Amino acid sequence: MDFNIQQALGPAGESLVAAAQDLFSIWLAIQVAAIGIAAAVAAATAGIARRRFRVDEATMGWPAPLRRFAHLLLEHIGTPVFLLAIAVMHAALLSLTWPSRSYLLGVAESLATAWFVIAMVAGLIRNPFVYRLVAISAWTIAALSILGLLRPTMAALDSVAVVFGGLRISPLLVIKTAVLLLLALWAASAAGDFLEKRVRSAADLTPSIQVLIGKVARLLLVTFAILITLSTVGIDLSVLAFFSGAIGVGIGFGLQKIVSNLVSGIILLADKSIKPGDIITVGDQFGWVTNMGARYTSVDTRDGREILVPNEDFITQRVVNWSYSNRRMMVISRFGVAYDSDPHRVQDVAAAAAASVPRVMADPAPVCYFEAFGESSLDFSLRYWIADPDNGIINVRTPVMLALWDALKREGIDIPFPVRDVRIRQAGMQEQAKG
Repeated sequence: MDFNIQQALGPAGESLVAAAQDLFSIWLAIQVAAIGIAAAVAAATAGIARRRFRVDEATMGWPAPLRRFAHLLLEHIGTPVFLLAIAVMHAALLSLTWPSRSYLLGVAESLATAWFVIAMVAGLIRNPFVYRLVAISAWTIAALSILGLLRPTMAALDSVAVVFGGLRISPLLVIKTAVLLLLALWAASAAGDFLEKRVRSAADLTPSIQVLIGKVARLLLVTFAILITLSTVGIDLSVLAFFSGAIGVGIGFGLQKIVSNLVSGIILLADKSIKPGDIITVGDQFGWVTNMGARYTSVDTRDGREILVPNEDFITQRVVNWSYSNRRMMVISRFGVAYDSDPHRVQDVAAAAAASVPRVMADPAPVCYFEAFGESSLDFSLRYWIADPDNGIINVRTPVMLALWDALKREGIDIPFPVRDVRIRQAGMQEQAKG
């Protein structure tokens, strides 16, 4: 009895035999050659287009989305050329022979079309990582669907699973959750950035309230993104009760400082005691508040350092806010003059010198106080106000001191230096000589 493999395998055997016949057919070689020619023509055309066409000059003045679209079109210009060449050769083969002998060209045309559409749509995403993730994921799904392998692949990935705490975890579930979660978090982040920009443009809101609204909105968006993703993939949120209990215990024992800083940050934003742009002193650190985060506040010291102060320190320590109720700030410059100087004249000259500096406020006017009789000088303090402390303190104190020096020199008022007499006793010298 002759053994016929095709009859033994039934329909599957017929498909295998047909596939084997196509594999060694001359028409397969023709299709592969056609795809290679189309790819070469597309690569050459794309290279010439990128060298000859200056998209920035051609799209100058266009809206940002259209300029981005033009950049994407030039970047992927080879794909439409490839599609056009494949379509022409596919139509030629269809007119010469059976459709089954041009099947590979049809698949290549469908895959290229899917890739071009996905690349153009996903290319509008600014984040490079999210763009690559979306493009690769979408094209993989499209390719499997075009080849008729999407359902078998999903069934294979879902066939292997483990049950943990009432939750069935399979490779398909992990992949779907990871992809959807990344996309949802990216969308939440983009929406949070948009809301923060809109809130910052509201002139009737204080900076601290703007930061508070932005942080709360971002937190809510991220939370909703996670919950929606878990519900979309079919995960029952009740099975996560065990994990939430474990997280609560972890917070109670190991994350006390983190939670304390988080709550302290919310309190600071709510009571408006500290806000971005304030000039503060925390401990022995002096600087400008540049950013208020969930865990720490960034303080710029204007000397190349940026100090990250935990939010808890603002609640538990003494904090000096130089711009809490208004932006004005008093600067004190101390100096001394010789004893033969007229202190009344010195006060007038010093106040006038400070008033001549552009950044010094005229109201309230600079004042000079006679403070003490020093060891070798009459000691004074020159006090003046500035309205823009965020532009720096040293760069206003130095011009004031230079103006004061010029004024004192012009008025003939001397700045003394201590003179000390050194007396050497003869007896001490003799004892040293004997030793």
